[in-house]
Amino acid sequence: MTKKELRRAAIFQLKKINQRDKAQKDIVLLEMLRKSKAYQKADVIGTYLAMPHEYNSQLLIKQALKDGKQILIPKTFSQGEMIFVEYDPKDLFTTSFGLLEPNSSIGLAKHKIDLIHVPGLAFNEQGHRIGYGGGYYDRYLADYEGSTLSTIYHCQKYNFHAQPHDIAVEEVLCL
Repeated sequence: MTKKELRRAAIFQLKKINQRDKAQKDIVLLEMLRKSKAYQKADVIGTYLAMPHEYNSQLLIKQALKDGKQILIPKTFSQGEMIFVEYDPKDLFTTSFGLLEPNSSIGLAKHKIDLIHVPGLAFNEQGHRIGYGGGYYDRYLADYEGSTLSTIYHCQKYNFHAQPHDIAVEEVLCL
């Protein structure tokens, strides 16, 4: 399968998940994430604002804030650049792709981020991922030295070969 075909198949499978089952899995995945060493050691966490078919990252955001952690979310620019900006639910706008992003362009330095919760559509056994095709995370993670983690559903596991520029996620929690 090509990356485009894998993306299409993964989105199809994600949208088929029963919403009640998904909500329960999201809670269990959050607890798995909270028990991870990477989360427990992290003071500053970068995560994403999920689409309805993805892991509900709002659960992580709310819990991490309760746990006293600083939350950052991505802001993308043309030319494939991405930064992580402090999360402020009152300061968001909808991009042309239908994603919520921060209005602010004041990013936190990469070396100050302890953990990045990485999105993706398809993951292989080595932690390589296929996202939506923009390459933002692969570029950002290329010289990132903190921890990376993803929360996925079993239907997102695929057997595919990574490309040389693909950056593997260190820990993939799957349910």
